[in-house]
Amino acid sequence: MKVCIYGAGAIGGLIGSRLAAAGKCTVSAVARGATLDALREHGFRLRESQQEGGSLWSAPVNASDDPKALGVQDVVVIAVKGPALSAVAQTIAPLLGPDTVVLPAMNGVPWWFGKGVPALEAAPLQSIDPGGRIASAIASEHVVGCVVHASASTPQPGLVEHKMGRGLIVGEPAGGESARTRRLAGLLTQAGFQVTVSPDIRRDIWYKLWGNLTMNPVSAITGATIDRVLDDPLVLEFCSAAMREAAAIGARIGCAIAQSPEDRHAVTRKLGAFKSSMLQDVEASRTIELDAIVGVVREMAQRLGIATPNIDVLLGLTRLYARVHGLYP
Repeated sequence: MKVCIYGAGAIGGLIGSRLAAAGKCTVSAVARGATLDALREHGFRLRESQQEGGSLWSAPVNASDDPKALGVQDVVVIAVKGPALSAVAQTIAPLLGPDTVVLPAMNGVPWWFGKGVPALEAAPLQSIDPGGRIASAIASEHVVGCVVHASASTPQPGLVEHKMGRGLIVGEPAGGESARTRRLAGLLTQAGFQVTVSPDIRRDIWYKLWGNLTMNPVSAITGATIDRVLDDPLVLEFCSAAMREAAAIGARIGCAIAQSPEDRHAVTRKLGAFKSSMLQDVEASRTIELDAIVGVVREMAQRLGIATPNIDVLLGLTRLYARVHGLYP
């Protein structure tokens, strides 16, 4: 089996390095700049968390900045930041054959999310797929949905530091199970991931977003680790109010949330003092993934006729902060 990692950053590098080390498939990567140079010189490099011994190991990879040089793949893992996805979609065609599986290992709401949802499928979600360009380039038949429950960073190009978690949830966008999701789950399990095949991946995506919707942007604009966000009662109630609005949206699109915001906060608190991915992007002066995590939620609410005053404030404040700091167009 041939697997290509498109975007060998933290999550892409974590998945790619483990797949390559497991030796059950041939792994390649599309990368650019210093990351490409590092992959060509060292291969994938992964430093495990201190809980798992802190060992550093490497695995070979065929890396290129040109998808044409890698050819058709059996699986393409897309692990770029949301703002880069449109450009990826325009260059991905050489990697795709009739049966290629595309696995987006990304944050937020994916471009295919509205398909099959009557209230949303009439037009692309403009916040994440303006003009439907991504959907046109990557047919929905290729896609297997994915939720990542892992934390990693890249202290230098080509080197991944795994902090915690190995959870991956995969599933067919239309629901149910399939032979290809089971094969993919088997491959990822052999690489050391804790894989769940979901009968309703859209619900799993929405559940993860429900927590990230507030914690990511609030930590980004305040610079606070998540424990400090949870410790401020006024900020916490604002987050809870926004989460209640998002839960109302979920209930209308078949992604009902069974928990209360307080239940979710209790789960998040167990993770301790960590920096959200959006705060890490701010500190690294990278464009933030605001549209896929907050902007698209507001767009969906507008289509459904649901008022979201707290989500509106959250989007406005974070967008203004990011624009002032050159982190959002």
